[in-house]
Amino acid sequence: MPTVSLDAAIAPYVEEARKSYPTAKARFLHGLPSDQAFFVTVQLKDAVGHSERVFLRVAEVQGTTVFGTIANEVVLVEGFKAGQRYSVDESTILDWLIAKPDGSEEGNFVGKFLDTYRP
Repeated sequence: MPTVSLDAAIAPYVEEARKSYPTAKARFLHGLPSDQAFFVTVQLKDAVGHSERVFLRVAEVQGTTVFGTIANEVVLVEGFKAGQRYSVDESTILDWLIAKPDGSEEGNFVGKFLDTYRP
């Protein structure tokens, strides 16, 4: 049985996240409760070809550009670190997540799939 690449395996979940992103974005722009946070998942790439998926805590959205800070430790990609300001075009977003203070979350379609994925 042929193996499926990770990108192919997550593709339906990326599509689901991208379809529902406009609604999540609108909620963020309208103002989430102060105890909730909005994140997007993005792919970082460095000069030598390494790539890594990370969470970007969204601070602002202007047009189709999302501005925020890298929210997790960067392990594989050089030149990036947690807490670093970073911006991306919405077209490159892989997933989104609204984190709530009780530990629950909305979105995170790719993340939830990856929690149970066994290639």
